[in-house]
This record gives sequence, C-alpha cells and structure tokens, in this order.
Amino acid sequence: MATLAWAETRNPGNWIRHSRVAGDAAFRIASAVPGMDPERASICCLLHDIGRYVGVVRARHQIEGYRFCMERGWDEAARICLTHTYPLQDIRRYNEYWDIDENEKRFLADFILGADYTAYDRLAQLVDYLALPTGFCIIEKRMVDVGRRHGVDAGSIARWNRVFELKEEFDREIGGNLYMLLPGIAENSIA
Repeated sequence: MATLAWAETRNPGNWIRHSRVAGDAAFRIASAVPGMDPERASICCLLHDIGRYVGVVRARHQIEGYRFCMERGWDEAARICLTHTYPLQDIRRYNEYWDIDENEKRFLADFILGADYTAYDRLAQLVDYLALPTGFCIIEKRMVDVGRRHGVDAGSIARWNRVFELKEEFDREIGGNLYMLLPGIAENSIA
C-alpha cells in the first residue's frame, strides 16, 4: 500500500510490518465471516496505526491517524485509528502516557464512549493482538510483547479478557478456531 510506504519514509520501524500483518490477518478472518468485506477489513487494519508516521508516540498516533484519514475522506479507517486501542469503551482504564492535550483527550474519550462498535472495529481490536512485525502470533505473545514495552496496570486484565472474548466471538462467527486461518502462527509464537 502506497500510504504505508510513504509513512515508512517519515517514521520507519516495526509498526509498518505490524500493520501489514494486521491487515493480512483482517483479510483472512473477514474472508471467513459471513457478511464481512475482506478488502474493507484489510484496508482499515492496514491503516490502524498510520498516525505513527509523526514519530514515536503513544495516544498521539490515534489522533494523528484519525486526522490523516479524515483529511482524505477515509471515515471508517479514521474511526478505527481511534477505536482499535480500546476494546473497553472507557479510556480511563488504559495505562496511557498521554501525549495529547486535554481537548484531544476529551474528544477521544467522548468518541470512544459514544461509539457503537462495528464488526470492523472489533476485528481491528483483535488483529492488533494477532500481529507481530515478524508475523501472526497467538494473543498471549502479543500481550507480553506490548506489556514489556509499555507496562501493565490495574486495567490490563480486564482489557486482555475483552480481547479473548473478541477471539471467542470471531471463532463462533467462523465456526472454528481463527488461529487456523493464520499461517505460521505456531512457529512465530514460540520463536
């Protein structure tokens, strides 16, 4: 995708490969879910971290991604730039090092609280936990990866439990274990 290639020139890093893996996971899972559009899912998930083009940031990537996509008329991708981080719809439950101002934080909190999450929002939240820069992984591997880099807090268990619930929901939708749709997941998860 040309947009990710451009973003990589601004801020190269593992987030680019992570985004590509997330987009691939979204395509594969959405292909198995009746009524979902795999291309739509893939594009939205490819762009979920696009706000990282501004540099190494925390919550700022959500706001910058939202702005970037809205400026281009990519409303659903913009929405997913905000919602992908929040499987629980309360930003106070997140251990963020807030690098956004109070107005942006209020906008984010109101947006998340008022959002009626779609299947595409939920899929983006899930595939964010299935994608390492090196390939597909089981949820636990990604949780430890993120926890080691950013820390955990009192709300971590509730967030993690919600991600496992998302997997169970999509497993039911596809009628099986979605891990089976992701080649190399076992090898990458024990590497």
